[in-house]
Amino acid sequence: MNTLGPSQAHWRKSTHSGGDEGECVEVANLDGHIGVRDSKNPAAGHLTLSRQDFSVLLARLATQP
Repeated sequence: MNTLGPSQAHWRKSTHSGGDEGECVEVANLDGHIGVRDSKNPAAGHLTLSRQDFSVLLARLATQP
């Protein structure tokens, strides 16, 4: 099986990150999982979440002020 690693993934910045505010999150499809990383420091690593867990995270964040 050919798996897509974080270095080959197409990372895209969240549309909610804003312009030059400095608080940017990037996400990528990692062969059925979702990668989440800090765009200011991509070499620091990333979180890998199942699609279901990513959906739960987004729902939880949507309820925060």
